[in-house]
Amino acid sequence: MTTDEVKAFSKAIRIEALKMVHASNSSHLGGAFSMADILAVLYGGVMNVNPKNPRWPERDRFLLSKGHACSALYAALALRGFFDMSQLTSFAQNGSFFTSHANHHIPGVELSTGSLGHALSVGCGLALAAKRRGQAWRVFTLLSDGELDEGSNWEALLFAPHHHLNNMVVIVDHNKIQSLGHVNEVLDLGPLSEKFKSFGWYVTVTDGHDHAALSAAITKKTDDKPHIIIAETVKGKGVDFMEEKLLWHYRTPDAEQFRNALEQLEHS
Repeated sequence: MTTDEVKAFSKAIRIEALKMVHASNSSHLGGAFSMADILAVLYGGVMNVNPKNPRWPERDRFLLSKGHACSALYAALALRGFFDMSQLTSFAQNGSFFTSHANHHIPGVELSTGSLGHALSVGCGLALAAKRRGQAWRVFTLLSDGELDEGSNWEALLFAPHHHLNNMVVIVDHNKIQSLGHVNEVLDLGPLSEKFKSFGWYVTVTDGHDHAALSAAITKKTDDKPHIIIAETVKGKGVDFMEEKLLWHYRTPDAEQFRNALEQLEHS
């Protein structure tokens, strides 16, 4: 995709996620909006995927560890043609595979997630398998910052450098707000970059809403080290009354808020 196309893609992801969450009276828009630009860059050209053949053996693998924000992932996949857009209307409805946490029954979704702290370990296993088989595909894993409270992540963070998993890219959606408060109040993660470096990772800190900067970071060569990107993002990005507000981790927009948010996104 061109620069303008990626920008339009990220806007469309937010709009579709907003529609899905409002219609289903569900939640997690703040975290969906904060990672929309990351998804747009990944699915807009960085990752090697085939929407017409989601299980293509040579595809790059993407794992959404923060599975509660899957409305944005479902939107990205639909917009890229993994399945028909009309299927998004069943989001979070009884009997639908489009559950409110990521579901691997959906074309393009590699792993069911929602219980935090699991996807990074799975990603390590996938990356190690690819290296041992001499396969060229890569593994991309997107984590939330609050999710780093989970100890299982730190075991995986030790594992990947030990096995020289340079076919692995981890992106931390560093929006600084988790379910019950600001990250530095719930459990301070700082200094995050230095922690990752001490574990043996190649670390990049970048603006998580700058498409060019994200693309440059994600495609950077890191020799024999796995790469972790701290993407500095804004919870609720794109809608002024949602931005940096803890409330929008869980809140569902009412009719007036929906119209307001939709207008802001359509004219952004």
